[in-house]
Amino acid sequence: MKMLIKKGRVVDPSQGLDDKKDILMEKGKVVKIGSNIVDKSEKVIDASGKIVAPGFVDMHTHLREPGREDKETVETGLRAAIKGGFTTVCAMPNTEPPCDSEAQVKFLLEKAAEAKTGNVLPIGTITKRREGKEISEMKELKDAGCLAVSDDGSSVQNPMLMRKCMEYASMLDLLVISHCEDKALAGSGVMHEGYWSTVLGLAPMPAEAESVIVERDIDLAELTGARLHIAHVSAKKSVDIIRRAKKRGVKVTAEATPHHMALQDKDLVSYDTRFKVNPPLRSAEDVEAVVKGLEDGTIDVIATDHAPHLKNEKEVEFDYAPFGMIGLETALPVTVMALIDSGRLDWTDLIKKLSVNPCAILGYNRGTLKEGSPADIVIIDPVKEWVCEEKNIESKSSNSPFIGWTMKTLVTDVIVGGKIVLSNGKIL
Repeated sequence: MKMLIKKGRVVDPSQGLDDKKDILMEKGKVVKIGSNIVDKSEKVIDASGKIVAPGFVDMHTHLREPGREDKETVETGLRAAIKGGFTTVCAMPNTEPPCDSEAQVKFLLEKAAEAKTGNVLPIGTITKRREGKEISEMKELKDAGCLAVSDDGSSVQNPMLMRKCMEYASMLDLLVISHCEDKALAGSGVMHEGYWSTVLGLAPMPAEAESVIVERDIDLAELTGARLHIAHVSAKKSVDIIRRAKKRGVKVTAEATPHHMALQDKDLVSYDTRFKVNPPLRSAEDVEAVVKGLEDGTIDVIATDHAPHLKNEKEVEFDYAPFGMIGLETALPVTVMALIDSGRLDWTDLIKKLSVNPCAILGYNRGTLKEGSPADIVIIDPVKEWVCEEKNIESKSSNSPFIGWTMKTLVTDVIVGGKIVLSNGKIL
């Protein structure tokens, strides 16, 4: 379909563009950006008063399929992604079985093709079966379509094995995504160690459980020359370590989640297990450090760590509930509240961290509206207010602490490969 988006505020950091423009698309690609384009298109979208940007790319999504289709499937996960403005998601490999073979990668890609909504980038495992014992068949994973490897949900505890994994990944130019958690330090902790863990009587998890492995893996990346990406950064010490590493030229990038910039450990005062995540919600000082890291470029990416769980799994005592919350559908408004409304970032900065930077880090041909690029586009109403309600959630699970919140900023339209998949807030 030939399609024209008219009168939108086009924000494309890849071109340094923030201006009122029209966008013409044909055969799934952007063919022209300009002012007052006149064309006999089959479809015209009036984007007056709205922001038009490259489709978002989530570097950290748990789709649960295969193995836990009761929590989420590729299809439902992609519907949630589209609702939130994400045209591509990176599927983390901690499924059942884990994504450690060519067959598993192909399975995910086939499921994504069947869904006919968004794009899926499978992430392969660092170690076989995510057991932290043997290096995975990384060449096979890359040839099958993986751009990165991770044992997300677990940290590779053996430093010598992690060194060898990085050396192998570096040879293949695969990105290594590290879940940084020292299991011995984390122990049986269920929340951030600090004042509130003492008040609430919940088992503590020190910030050092994260920062110790952040420093170790950065040192190993510096030693091996591997490209390292630190997942879900939450602690001040971690941000400081990453900032110093970048200054000395280590090839390290990092991501933070909306919940780690919008919520704090004190929010667990209700013992609501929807707030139970790993890494845990941290202190006000840590939250400020994460926001500062986003401001100064230490943290490159905003990623959701979308982690669906069933109601009956979460409706138990805090100690026994699984870690994780869903986040694809609320990521944009939550970050707008935490970063734009507070004056910490502007729209160009935000879109860079949601779209341009993830693509640059992954080596993925998206994140731009340049002529000739794939037409993956999100249209945003920046002032539209709406209430996050369970009945309107597209994800198969509803474990979100943001249910009941009044949000400002709504994704109204999404285009993937030149095809409209979300129109006026409704998935087609």
